[in-house]
Amino acid sequence: MTVTLDIQQPQPFDIVGPTILIAGNAAAFEGTLSITVSEGHDEVTSFAQVGALGLRQFQAQVEIPPGTAFTLNRLFLTLADDTGNENGPSVTVPVLYGPLILPGYAGWQPYTVQPGDTLISIAQAQYGNGDFQPIFQANQNILANPNLIFPGQVLRIPRNDL
Repeated sequence: MTVTLDIQQPQPFDIVGPTILIAGNAAAFEGTLSITVSEGHDEVTSFAQVGALGLRQFQAQVEIPPGTAFTLNRLFLTLADDTGNENGPSVTVPVLYGPLILPGYAGWQPYTVQPGDTLISIAQAQYGNGDFQPIFQANQNILANPNLIFPGQVLRIPRNDL
């Protein structure tokens, strides 16, 4: 089967902000892909234009409006070529929604865990307090337990001051 929908950005578990940038390769009926961002409580929909006669690169973005009733920070971004058939090809990518991880989310910085570090000590150094939850939530794809981090791990530190 020929691939007709390949999402290159965002990658699974990327941290996104209120503007989600999307890029990839696609062929779609009449050149349109539908975009849905959801977490089970609310959803935002949009569309993207792509090549209709062959696999083409595309770029799109979806804006998450203020007041969207997301309650979970893990969102599912789905792109679908359903314009010609409701059972057309689709791709779903899980992403993390930065504004629900850290108020005022502006981006993240990498941090390499050092011997003796704990999430509390990293939070104290990065935020001036011991609230490690934003760091834990931003790395939920690699951390199962906030008490288990290892030297050499690279963590994403969400920031609201970038």
